[in-house]
Parts: sequence; C-alpha cells; structure tokens
Amino acid sequence: MATETDWVRIEREFEAPIETIWKMWTEADLFQQWYGPNGMKIPVAEMNVVEGGQRKICMQMEMPDKTMTMWLVGEYKEVSPLSRLVYTESMADEQGNVLSPESMGMPPGHPERTEIIVELSEAGGKTTMKMTHVGVPADSRGAGGWAQAIEKMAALIANVA
Repeated sequence: MATETDWVRIEREFEAPIETIWKMWTEADLFQQWYGPNGMKIPVAEMNVVEGGQRKICMQMEMPDKTMTMWLVGEYKEVSPLSRLVYTESMADEQGNVLSPESMGMPPGHPERTEIIVELSEAGGKTTMKMTHVGVPADSRGAGGWAQAIEKMAALIANVA
C-alpha cells in the first residue's frame, strides 16, 4: 500500500475561470472528452454530482485484436461547488459490482477503493487545480494516465474558454 507521500498529486494553473474547471469535473459531456490516458475513450459517464451521489464511468481502448474495457464506480463524498470535490473510485464490472484490483491485473496490495480530491482556487483570472488520487502510487501507470488526462483537459479548456 502506498503511503501518503506516494500518492498521485497534480497541481496545474489554467488561464480559465474557476467555473470552467469545475464543469470539467462535474459535467459528464465535458468529463468524457478529457478523462483517461491517451487513446482511451469514455463512452459512459454517469455522474450524479451531489454528496452521496453515484458515479459510473467506462473507459475503452481499441486494440488491433480486441477492445479493452474498464468500468469504474464510486460515490461523491464532498461537493463544495467551485472549490472542492471528493469522490471514491473502485474497479467494477458493467453492472457496477466492485471487482478486486488483482482480478483486473493490478499489483497485490492495490486498494479496492481509492479517493480523488480536487481543490480549486482562483486569482487574477486564473484557476489553480490541485488533484490528489489517494491510494494510487506516484510512480505508477495510474500517475502517467492522470498526467495525460490533465493535458487533454488543458487542450479542451483552451477550446472552450
């Protein structure tokens, strides 16, 4: 299990209003356009963004011989509009049943449920986003996927801001 200092953390400043960055995380149609590493598509993003609300995300990647599909489910723990969003995430099957990380090819000891914390602040017309994925090691493939996703978000923001 990763320690607190090993969690994925990304801090990024965007030249966009805080409302735009908040929408990237909370509106399914925008979330689908940037989430996931390069090459992944998000055909399903069901997001009930209220405390206690559920989320269900499908990530797909087309490969020469097959389509790789991964489902993620979770619950919104904290929703403080324009400032803080906290939700859990677990690997699941298409019906939303949580699966063990090992059954999905993750290394032994990977937690069944992780937590994503997004904190936003605005100053001078720019928005600072701090994202922490608790339970995912900073040197993992997950960290690389997050870095790619945030780059996709930045490109999308440049087109919508």
